[in-house]
Amino acid sequence: MHIVDVTMFHAPASGGVRTYLEAKHRVLAARPGLRTSLLVPGAERASLGGVHTLPAPRIPLGQGYRFPLRRAPWRDALMAMAPDLVEAGDPYVTAWAAAEAGQALGVPTVGFFHSDLPRLMGDRFGAGVRQRLQRYVGDLYGHFDSVLAPCTAMAERLADWGVEKVRVQPLGVDLAAFHPRHRDPGLRRRLGLGDHQRLLVFAGRHSPEKHVDVLLATMARLGPAYHLLLMGPGMPTRVADNVSVVPRYCPPAEVATALASADAMLHAGTRETFGLVAQEAMACGLPVVAARAGALKEYVPLGAGVLCRPRDPDDMARAVRELFLNDPDAMGRHARRHVERHFDWERVIDDLLGHYRQLRQGSEHHAITRNG
Repeated sequence: MHIVDVTMFHAPASGGVRTYLEAKHRVLAARPGLRTSLLVPGAERASLGGVHTLPAPRIPLGQGYRFPLRRAPWRDALMAMAPDLVEAGDPYVTAWAAAEAGQALGVPTVGFFHSDLPRLMGDRFGAGVRQRLQRYVGDLYGHFDSVLAPCTAMAERLADWGVEKVRVQPLGVDLAAFHPRHRDPGLRRRLGLGDHQRLLVFAGRHSPEKHVDVLLATMARLGPAYHLLLMGPGMPTRVADNVSVVPRYCPPAEVATALASADAMLHAGTRETFGLVAQEAMACGLPVVAARAGALKEYVPLGAGVLCRPRDPDDMARAVRELFLNDPDAMGRHARRHVERHFDWERVIDDLLGHYRQLRQGSEHHAITRNG
């Protein structure tokens, strides 16, 4: 079986989608009888191994992302690759190209709805934009044989928009790359922290839905007994004394070291569809303090962290203090076991492969239920 993925969400500093695709192709490469290919935007048309690029213009200030403008070249390229199944990883031009190519070839098509486009754009541009995008998403994903959503809440939203063939498909975590053994005692010294200060961490891009302002307001309430390390491009650099910032893209190894060396993760995001960095933190043995919103309320289990009211620095500060009044080390161990049990990439991708095979056989029955 030849599986082809196509997406514009693939750039040097890109996040969860690229992580998913690289893990998926790595796992499937070890499975007999399978071949995987990836079609993504680039500066020019090229092929190297299983990665193929078509030219597309850069998005200004878009962290290296490129946006395909014309559907036909992508549809034609997909058809020339002769896939047995196509998966689209964004809701734009490449998704329409994938649907058209699959229909022309008579092969199953899958759309993975990684981010909540109507809510993200609605937050910025209003209810009218949100409603138009909901109709757009319902129309687009109605063309696929299967639609994957990374959490139950997102699957239910897709169903509300009229998408029928929805399946909950969590992402996974590299359990070796994100592990407590990557702890570096020297990190606290480099940050100038005393033995009794608690180190909190957040890693990700600085965008409105991450609510970094809530994290900073929380630290103002917590005071000098707590210190926050912010990691990611665009992070604010004018911050209080109990905040340190690494304002750039940080490779996974650097993030893993910071996570394994901290005492807890702080995550105020309200639009997470999986919350990959929270799962990576838990894999590093770190308890999580997070907003009770989106996928975080689904994927941060009882005993592995504390949830708080969204966009409420007072309640987030309360949750941090509550966490450390308990046994954060025991919570971290529970968090690691939870991720091992549910989000190992091998298990996640094997489950996905079973879904692909059922689609090819025409025997898949969809239901909005958790897998694993």
